[in-house]
Amino acid sequence: MSHEYTYDISMFRDTFETRFTYLNGFLRNVSRFGSRPALFDPHSGRRWTYRELNAEANRLAHALRADGVGKNDVVMFTLLNSPEFVFCYLAAHKIGAIACPVNYRQGAGEIALVIDDSTPKAFIYDAEFGELSDGALDLCESKPAIKIVVGADDAVPAGQVRYADYVSDQPENDPPIDFDPHIYDETTRLYTSGTTNRPKGVPINNINEVLSAHDVMMHFPLGPTDRTMNMTPWFHRGGIHSGGPCPTLYAGGEVVILRDFAPRRCLEYTEKYKISFLIGVPTIIAMLARTQERTPFDLSALHGIVTMGAPFEKSACEKYMKLLTPNIFNGYGTTESFWNTFLRPFDLPDNAGSAGRSCTDDEVRIVKLREDGSHSEPDDLVPHDNVAEGEIIISSPAKSAFCYYNNPEMTEQKFYKGFLYTGDVGTWDENEFVTVRGRKDDMIVSAGENIYPPQIEAVLNDHPKVAESAVIGAPDKLRGEVVAAYVVPSDPSLTVEELKEYCTNSPVLSSYKWPRIYNIVDSLPHTATGKIMHRALRKQK
Repeated sequence: MSHEYTYDISMFRDTFETRFTYLNGFLRNVSRFGSRPALFDPHSGRRWTYRELNAEANRLAHALRADGVGKNDVVMFTLLNSPEFVFCYLAAHKIGAIACPVNYRQGAGEIALVIDDSTPKAFIYDAEFGELSDGALDLCESKPAIKIVVGADDAVPAGQVRYADYVSDQPENDPPIDFDPHIYDETTRLYTSGTTNRPKGVPINNINEVLSAHDVMMHFPLGPTDRTMNMTPWFHRGGIHSGGPCPTLYAGGEVVILRDFAPRRCLEYTEKYKISFLIGVPTIIAMLARTQERTPFDLSALHGIVTMGAPFEKSACEKYMKLLTPNIFNGYGTTESFWNTFLRPFDLPDNAGSAGRSCTDDEVRIVKLREDGSHSEPDDLVPHDNVAEGEIIISSPAKSAFCYYNNPEMTEQKFYKGFLYTGDVGTWDENEFVTVRGRKDDMIVSAGENIYPPQIEAVLNDHPKVAESAVIGAPDKLRGEVVAAYVVPSDPSLTVEELKEYCTNSPVLSSYKWPRIYNIVDSLPHTATGKIMHRALRKQK
């Protein structure tokens, strides 16, 4: 269906669609703020200005380009928060490739599945993850042509190359843009856990990157004078986009790299480097508060602490506001859509416990739950009484591509009429503050990581002495939830120690998915159709 316009749209359309890209935003800062700091790595003591950071990204971009990596090719990397992570992210933008950071907390078998799903041309990994990465490369069927090791001191495996050698003698000038940039181009791909062993690739396009950065710049707010430190791994949406490299470098600020989390180190860095925004999950904030209570640091430079992953209780929020900063922010969202509800400092502590209300450009609704599992219509709302429970659905046109990569079945299951159906169950009040009550699909959230019971149950059920199993989340003060397994043995000699060893050695279970609690039981509750009743199990535990 054609649309009639009252003016000539051609120049606006062509300019907006081809120039309003993340790369152009970063390059504007290289021009404007060339001599100002962009990236600082306390681990090595190195600092890069915008001009120097651009040169480093260019060296990698030229090397990849010379090896035939270009438009829509995947550059996959298993890296700690590090300078090379940022170089990979920017270099992919420069050659029209897709940056695909991988969760290094996964097992080799899980990473192999991701490799086979995305078929990357280049695979870059930290030497610290050598055994893990080599295991994944052995297990995958789609072997990347280019394999690069970051931080290797000794000889690397045959067919692989050290990062420093790979980029040596490469030009530092901007590579030519010999592809047609477009705001709909996929620029980043993140993987999120699925209900089966098949990983879910979340495509993030150019305009999603730009508008995710804008969203952060609005909500913090974030500007060129800010210095951010994300205390979580950047391979998450909340890592790379919430005060991570994406928004900070687009805003013209400085990213301080935290290679791995330790509460005292975070507070030392905050004081020493005058961090303006800290970003982390609530369990991390709790550890910061405990450390600050014992050994106070000067946090006067902080403009705010931003959290995602779980709500704060009012008493905890009041404590953090007193010990750390009065400016606490709390967001709720998904890998598919970034954050979509938000609590700003003026919402707290009164609205602590809720997930906040919709972000500026988003629409979050609570729709009725259907017994048959089908989608309710987006306008089939539950009452605004904070009592009636329904499914939380999200419309985030700025920050979501509304699909999964190479997975039409899951796309159809989760996206409907411009909304993401999260599977989370919640309520909302007359002011549209959303409170998350549980999860429709029994997902477990442990220390900010999403864990799906079917994957762990599949591993347990493969044990020769197991008849069947069920996995649920159990409350935990530190992690929020931990994995609890209920196992019906087929052999009465089965022991908890055998189960622990079996899960620990599984190539498809990362350590955060290992059950922390094991219960050997005589039977499990089932529905009339034979499905395990996870909710009933949670009630009787």
